[in-house]
Amino acid sequence: MFFFFVGGLEQQVRQVLKTGAGKCINCGSRADLVEYEKVFKLFFVPVLRWPGKEPLMHCPGCSLFFPPGAAPPPPPPPPPPEPLLDVLRCSSCGQPVDSNFRFCPFCGSAL
Repeated sequence: MFFFFVGGLEQQVRQVLKTGAGKCINCGSRADLVEYEKVFKLFFVPVLRWPGKEPLMHCPGCSLFFPPGAAPPPPPPPPPPEPLLDVLRCSSCGQPVDSNFRFCPFCGSAL
């Protein structure tokens, strides 16, 4: 006797709790906080569904489910710009230039 079985288990979004709650750890796009359910399929037909234990993050772009704690932290704020103290500035365009230059690299005027 020969038996051919086609079935599987997958996760599906049941309800979106918060849109744009984080970033995807796989592709970096927007991820939503969702309630999910597990679905057992037999010959591509859903046979059994049961709810997931706790909310997960879901990326609609790459269809990845991941725990909220796995989301990358937000990037640190950029450092403040360094003050330009003793810098020679071009008299035509006002850009800072190196004191070794004879011509402005931005506008080409003589220094």
